[in-house]
Amino acid sequence: MNNISNSSDKSGLSVNVKRWIYIGISITVMIIIMNTAFPESIALINGAELTAEGQKALAVLVFALLLWITEAIPFHFTGLLAMALMALFSVDSFSNIVKTGFGNINVVFFIGVFILSAFINKSGLGKRLVNVCLSITGNNTKFVLLGFLVVGVLLSMWISNMAVAAMLMPLAKSLLDEEGIKPLESNFGKALLMSVAWGSLIGGFGTPAGNGPNPLAIGFMKDMAGIDVSFLEWMKYGIPISILLIPVAWGLLLLIFKPEMKQLKRTDEAIKSELKNQPKLSRDEIMTLIIFIVTVVLWVFSSQFSKLLGVDIPIALPVILTTMCFFLPGVTETKYKAIEKEMSWSSIILVLSGVSLGMVLYQTGVANWIALGLLGNIGGLSPVMMVFVVVLSISLMNITLSSATVSASIVIPIIIELSINIGIPTLGMAFPAALASSLAFILITSTPTNVIAYSAGYFSIKDFAKAGIPMTVVSCIIVAAVMYGVGMITGLY
Repeated sequence: MNNISNSSDKSGLSVNVKRWIYIGISITVMIIIMNTAFPESIALINGAELTAEGQKALAVLVFALLLWITEAIPFHFTGLLAMALMALFSVDSFSNIVKTGFGNINVVFFIGVFILSAFINKSGLGKRLVNVCLSITGNNTKFVLLGFLVVGVLLSMWISNMAVAAMLMPLAKSLLDEEGIKPLESNFGKALLMSVAWGSLIGGFGTPAGNGPNPLAIGFMKDMAGIDVSFLEWMKYGIPISILLIPVAWGLLLLIFKPEMKQLKRTDEAIKSELKNQPKLSRDEIMTLIIFIVTVVLWVFSSQFSKLLGVDIPIALPVILTTMCFFLPGVTETKYKAIEKEMSWSSIILVLSGVSLGMVLYQTGVANWIALGLLGNIGGLSPVMMVFVVVLSISLMNITLSSATVSASIVIPIIIELSINIGIPTLGMAFPAALASSLAFILITSTPTNVIAYSAGYFSIKDFAKAGIPMTVVSCIIVAAVMYGVGMITGLY
């Protein structure tokens, strides 16, 4: 825990108050520089002009320098905050600012999501959500299973699939341990741990933030085909798919792994008593919940805020702005070092390498060659069959690849290139291709999300494939049907 807020310097000021003073001074100086009308002798030096955009950039730079010197917030996040401010002040687009230093905007997007996920986990907010879910489902094992599915779906729409699985797995395991259920010997144990993985995967369909391949697909469609897909537009297709897959997943798990027990040993009264007697929301939980809600609101209404402010708001900007609030003085008692271990830098490296691979395939013409060679005749199919074939093909490819991000990076440029060459609406093919990248229900190694659930030891690789094969087939049908149905309503097909 961070004890900084309780310490004071020789002047008697708490360290947090002192840090807020530094922040206030930095903001004041930035505003002054931004609004000062410099005389021509200063604004124009030897032919070099300080433009309006340049003056804003200078103001933000001084703001950042003051924060770096005073260390009012963790120094490595000062730079990210300054980048976000430059975008908000229309110095340049956030995408261009990020690409200059990071190479790809998805890097800062994942940094923001990992920070948000870590605070949800560390604050105890995630566990509280599961306790609330159990109080609703009661001790009926069928509804406990449904509860874990629903919580997994809802959470993974907004934070990383791996984070959701990592949050729910120990809770599911502790529940099974409390019930005295042994690994590999219980259908309920198998189904519950699989629901942890499946719920996380299903939620990934819902929003652009739900799964790594989603923002990659949005970036590919914009860079290669000039198509902008907003957060809300994605949800028009993704949310119905996630909702429809919940009862399908629940039904298949109950059918294939019928629980040997109808109820938990804990009574409904004991569950409700535990929820009733748990401590009130801590300060960290409250602040995390507020920041989480604000992030979601900014994501959902990003296009409206973009028009209102006259600033481009890509998916990475809201989560960077909001998660930087965690590191303001006194907001939480959790130090950055405590969440640093939750940051999956290997996933960020994977994203970067995947993007590089996908763009090289496109730029060298290999994507076009593979696309026409493998899927060149798909244009003769009806729209719904075309979508089904694309989704099924990609879901089968996921078996051989160890990451949905890699799958998306390889396949989506191919699909976009193919749609351009055969005259099919790019969005109508690239969108289902992106969604299909989340279909990793057959093999455990297809995604780290599955590995996390498997690591608890309650189901085998064979068990996972046994349920995953029918789940994949039904999922392909649902994705194709929803894409075609919503596409017909919106004029996509």
